[in-house]
Amino acid sequence: MRILICEDSVLLREGLVRLLEDAGHTVVAALPDATDLDETVDATDPELCILDVRLPPTFVDEGIRAALSLRKRLPRLPLLVLSQYVEERYASDLIIAQGSAGPLGYLLKDRVADVSEFIESVARIASGSTVLDPEVVAQLLTRRNQDDRMQSLTERERTVLALIAEGKSNQAIAATLFLSEASVEKHITAIFQKLGLEPDESGNRRVLATIAHLSSAGLNGSQTGTNR
Repeated sequence: MRILICEDSVLLREGLVRLLEDAGHTVVAALPDATDLDETVDATDPELCILDVRLPPTFVDEGIRAALSLRKRLPRLPLLVLSQYVEERYASDLIIAQGSAGPLGYLLKDRVADVSEFIESVARIASGSTVLDPEVVAQLLTRRNQDDRMQSLTERERTVLALIAEGKSNQAIAATLFLSEASVEKHITAIFQKLGLEPDESGNRRVLATIAHLSSAGLNGSQTGTNR
């Protein structure tokens, strides 16, 4: 896979290059900021872009703005955004911009330390999945708990919903929770019914529908940073 990286930290940038190339991918460019991002994307035609949320010169939201711009200009291009902390406003901005667009990932940088999990996430995003960091999902779910429909979910259904939002398949959810796939399917059917969402056999559309529902709580006005 052809991958473009936009990350200001030299150590992390070079580390990502090494990890991805060792996994058999080709890093077509590794940029320290978003100044030449559009031109480089056009010149290198990557199959996935990895961007840091905070980039020079202000280290506030350059990366997220670059990701949103890419999403608008090239809606089918898979994006993976890396963040130091859980920043709900930025995650929500991406989710709301997602709509029916291409694959999306939002992960904490700590996930890179688990090489196999990170490489798997990269592959899942590139293949069409939406992958959100478990901590981001947890905060979105917590904020959504005030909704009567969310309160109607059982504890087990909330757990399954969180795993769905992370992009996990029914088989992976079953393995995680030590349940049969049939039990997981029953939980998912109940979740969609209680949330007023139509079940869908497409894993990506299933995630997008769930996250769209969660993001409708109006998270755009909030921003939190949870240090790990």
